[in-house]
Amino acid sequence: MGLLDILLGRTKPVAPDLDQLFALPSAAVTLEAAAGFTPTGRGAVCFATVEGAAFEQTHREVQALLDADADRGGVPVELRQDDYGYSWLVSQRSPDQLVQLVNDLHAVNSSMEVNGFGPQLLCSLTTFTDPRTRRLALVYLYKRGTFYPLCTLADQHKRDNALELQVAALLENDLRMEKDKTRWFPLWDAPV
Repeated sequence: MGLLDILLGRTKPVAPDLDQLFALPSAAVTLEAAAGFTPTGRGAVCFATVEGAAFEQTHREVQALLDADADRGGVPVELRQDDYGYSWLVSQRSPDQLVQLVNDLHAVNSSMEVNGFGPQLLCSLTTFTDPRTRRLALVYLYKRGTFYPLCTLADQHKRDNALELQVAALLENDLRMEKDKTRWFPLWDAPV
């Protein structure tokens, strides 16, 4: 970073740290003990849709890697497109397999990064629910290397901001939380 960058207020981008994903299982313990949220077994990686043979080959490799996992119980990894033009690679596990789900998400991100598609990666998320059936996702922002909680109200495009702030405070010692709340994007209709 040079003097001109400093004068113009530019900041050096944070390098992604995919190993931050491995902190999710310990954060899940904190989340369950303090707020009653438990994993659903669903997670996804979101990326900008890419066309071409190289991406198709990477996608097939990732799909084969994750589908070959014998612990999955026959549930395939799915590639979905949302209404905004983004692609989601969705993984489904049993709720008690959060460690394996995190491994899936890490494998997808790593494979895409290694094959030159790192700039297309946007976020990864894992979902949780509580006895009141409130939904919570812990979202990892690939380009920021941070997490934020996303609490959407059922069947509405509304968020429970108070719960998001509560969860962020609960998990600040477990996860690298995103400080800039303008980056806590809603991710409406994420396929998980």
